[in-house]
Amino acid sequence: MASPTYQPRVNTSGDGWRNTTGGADGSRRPSHQQRPEEEQAGPAGAKLRPGFGLRGPRRSPHVLTPESLASLTLPVGDDGVIIGIDPQNQPAVLSLLRPAPLEIALVGSVWMAQVLALRTVATGARVAVETARPPVWGQMAQAAGGGQQCVSVHEVRQIAPQGPSVSSPVLVVRDMGARPPRNQLAPSPWQSVLTVLPFLGPRSPQMLSRADLVGLQRLSPEEADVVTRIMRLPEQVGAVLPTLSDNAMLWCSREGHQFVMTQPTEAETNLLGGPRRMD
Repeated sequence: MASPTYQPRVNTSGDGWRNTTGGADGSRRPSHQQRPEEEQAGPAGAKLRPGFGLRGPRRSPHVLTPESLASLTLPVGDDGVIIGIDPQNQPAVLSLLRPAPLEIALVGSVWMAQVLALRTVATGARVAVETARPPVWGQMAQAAGGGQQCVSVHEVRQIAPQGPSVSSPVLVVRDMGARPPRNQLAPSPWQSVLTVLPFLGPRSPQMLSRADLVGLQRLSPEEADVVTRIMRLPEQVGAVLPTLSDNAMLWCSREGHQFVMTQPTEAETNLLGGPRRMD
C-alpha cells in the first residue's frame, strides 16, 4: 500500500502553522521576541515572559486590606455522622470514629442502632456487628454498601480482630441484650464500640458511667431517675426522657447533653421500617 502524501500547508495570513509576522514596513522579527509596544506596556522593571500564554486583562489585582480580613469567615463544623436535627433545626453531627478510643452506650432499639450503622457506612467506615440475633441484622448487612461487604455480622464471641486504621475505621456494634458478655474487641484508635441496651439491666449503671458517650431513647420514669443520677443531668432534662417520641433521643457525655430528632430517609424507611422504641 502506498504511503499517503500530503500537500504542504501554506499560510498566507501568518497565524497558522508558520509564524510569519511583518510590520508595515515589511520587516520581520522572530516570533519569540516581544513587540516594542509590549516592552513598554507593563510597569517599570516588569518584563513579559514569552511562551507563557496570552497576556491577561490590564486590571489591578484584587487585594484585600488588612482591616477587611476580619470580616471573612469560613463555616467549619464537626465531622462525623449526621444523626438528625437539634432543637434549633440544625444538623446534629456525631463523631463516632476518632483517633482515640470511644465507647458508646445506646439505651434504645435496634432500629436506632441500625440507622447509625448505615450512616456510618455512608462515611466510608466498616461496621462489625456482634449479636445474639443475626437474622435481625442480616438484611441490613446485605443492603449496606451497594454490594460491597461493609457490614459483617458475627455470632456472640465469634468476632475476630478488625484491623482498624485511619483509612479504614471500624464501628463495632454489640447487640446482646441487657446483660452483654465481656467485650472481646475493646475500643482502640479508629475503632469505636457501640453497645445496644434495650433497657437498663443490673450492670447497666456501670456501663453508662464507663461510656464516653450515651444515647437514650424513651425511658421509664424509674430508668430516667437512674440515668439522671449517673449522667448528672439536670432534673428538668431527666423529666423529659419518659415523654420522648420514637425518633427522639438524648445524647449526653461528661461535657454536656443534646436532644436530637432522627429523621429516617426514604431508603432507610424502606429497609428498616419506621422509627420505634422497642423491637
